[in-house]
Amino acid sequence: MREMTVGKNDAGQRLDRFVSKSLPLLPPALLQKYIRIKRIKVNGGRARRDQRLQAGDVLQLYINDEFFDKPCEENMFLTLFKPSLDIVYEDENILLLNKRPGLVVHADETEKVNTLINHIQAYLYQKREWNPRWENAFTPALCNRIDRNTGGLVIAAKNAETLRIINEKIRDREIDKRYLCITLGAPKPPEGRIECFLLKDEKKKQVSVYHRPVPGAKTALTRYRTLETRGELSLLEVELQTGRTHQIRAGFADLGCPLLGDGKYGIGEKNRRYGETRQALCAYRLTFDFPTDAGLLNYLRGRTFTVEHVPFRDKYFG
Repeated sequence: MREMTVGKNDAGQRLDRFVSKSLPLLPPALLQKYIRIKRIKVNGGRARRDQRLQAGDVLQLYINDEFFDKPCEENMFLTLFKPSLDIVYEDENILLLNKRPGLVVHADETEKVNTLINHIQAYLYQKREWNPRWENAFTPALCNRIDRNTGGLVIAAKNAETLRIINEKIRDREIDKRYLCITLGAPKPPEGRIECFLLKDEKKKQVSVYHRPVPGAKTALTRYRTLETRGELSLLEVELQTGRTHQIRAGFADLGCPLLGDGKYGIGEKNRRYGETRQALCAYRLTFDFPTDAGLLNYLRGRTFTVEHVPFRDKYFG
């Protein structure tokens, strides 16, 4: 329990507004709940949220210590009262999540609070599986990431050993990831491999495709097979053999078959005609191959997880 004394400059404020200003990490909905269940009292007694405070009033706050910290990027998860996650699988070591398109995985210049990692940390904090005050170093972390406007499977590690193992398995290509996408036009041949070099422009946040080595460019290898074609739209399954920025989007655009809805590499006129504002791309299937030892994660060997509901597939190929 902590106490706060109301000074003359704060006199006349409503209780809920005073506490909200004093504890910016405390979500408004949780603040109202704490007043209601008497975890926030005034002068030792029950208080109302619209109660006007007087100079000298003493507030008793039965609130976790972390809410008294100063806001920073590492504790913004506390402001999420109702974390929103589509959990495909969970155990004591990992979370496998279906990220919705439009959600960033980590904070960037456009979003600091509503990120996938903040929702994960808020979820585990509220389940009392993790608290930053219990740990010296480890924080629940993502093992892989996908673009803001791409949906699909993302792995989160609940402990340091899981993070180490999954990162090692991703690096050694012992986790098989497959994507679904819709292209404008049918790739030729209908099944094949795209080999190119991608050069990233950090300022434009875009990559250029080359068919010969150039300074700074990285090799990109992509396998694909066409599952179905209807009119000018084709549904493809894609396997990344390298993990480069915008590899699928840029590669198929260079092939003459950009992704439907892709605002960066696609065809704006056709995207508008279909009413699509995000690329039709989803990391829909993941298999833990693990041909070598996986330590405490050996029980996952051979297991496959799939996103059953892929909106763009259901819409155009349902």
